Amino acid sequence: MSFLSSLFFGFLFTYLTFSNSLATGVSTWLEPQLEPDVASEKSDQDSFFTLLPSRLSAIPDILLQSAAYQQAAVGGAVGLTGPTATDPIDSLVNIFCTFRTPQSVRTTTGTGFFIDPDGVIMTNAHVAQFLLLAAAEPAGEANCAVRTGNPATPAYTASLLYIPPAWVQDNAAVMNDEVPMGTGERDYALLLVTRTLNGEPLPAMFPALSHSSALLSTRMRNNAVVAAGYPAGALLRNGSNTDLIPQKADTSVSELYTFGSNRADVFAIRGSVVGAEGASGGPVLNEEGDVIGMIVTRGDDAVDGAGSLRAITLSHVDRTILEETGFTLEEHLDGDLTLRSQVFAETLTPFLLAILQSSQ
Repeated sequence: MSFLSSLFFGFLFTYLTFSNSLATGVSTWLEPQLEPDVASEKSDQDSFFTLLPSRLSAIPDILLQSAAYQQAAVGGAVGLTGPTATDPIDSLVNIFCTFRTPQSVRTTTGTGFFIDPDGVIMTNAHVAQFLLLAAAEPAGEANCAVRTGNPATPAYTASLLYIPPAWVQDNAAVMNDEVPMGTGERDYALLLVTRTLNGEPLPAMFPALSHSSALLSTRMRNNAVVAAGYPAGALLRNGSNTDLIPQKADTSVSELYTFGSNRADVFAIRGSVVGAEGASGGPVLNEEGDVIGMIVTRGDDAVDGAGSLRAITLSHVDRTILEETGFTLEEHLDGDLTLRSQVFAETLTPFLLAILQSSQ
């Protein structure tokens, strides 16, 4: 198992290094797809989504078949709901992970944001997988801290509440690729804050942003949006002692993409100061202040300017989490979150080990 885990972590750090270069790595687009709700109204090229390739051949039903997970998902009292913050900066977190082996110390950094006032954080799967692998007999020691503020300072620990099994399965299959490339498909996760690092009680509520899982229309092209995150260019250049400063920027949507769902699964936003490594996992808000997407990869700077990004839509998250679990995104934010996190870990750790072994 030590060899398999070491190999997976090798893939992980390569993925984190290269996943933000998606746009230049995917250059051949297939036939565009019509959006159902506006296709009858438009006949020009602007009525299409651009098709991104999907690597998924099958969707695991492990959580649909797990009686313990299904019961945990509907049990327990409902906690707080609704937005408790309006400024995305207030809701941002930096997820800083360290992986130590006898030979080396490696670090990675990503962004997340509070999506629920009970302490639920949304971030990328390629960041959150550290929390899963830490419980899967890694060939080293993995530690992650949730950091907040300006500059970011350690504040909380968190447990894994959800990561798509399909994403885990898909990325385990390509761990031997020399340069694995992420598309952003199902690259999301939910974390649950478990305790403070200073020993004080957890806050009564966390600064959560409002969010919308509504389908995005092709009319979103050129609409104004706000992007936020913890870009980490200076930290990656100068070392882990460098202050990490949150950023937000006004930008706009340039293009929308689909993984074949005939819906907007990904959208591109034009360049800004947020567009750098480390901003993955940050929110993208519409003009009404609702989170409509999460930063997942770098964009095409030649088309959209320096610091361009791509984000997966909240409708993609909602649709795919329902497909894999039987519950919507909103339903995942209710109930006994601590119990659900425990059951999820017990269910997914054996699944991870099984696909590691089957991929060899």
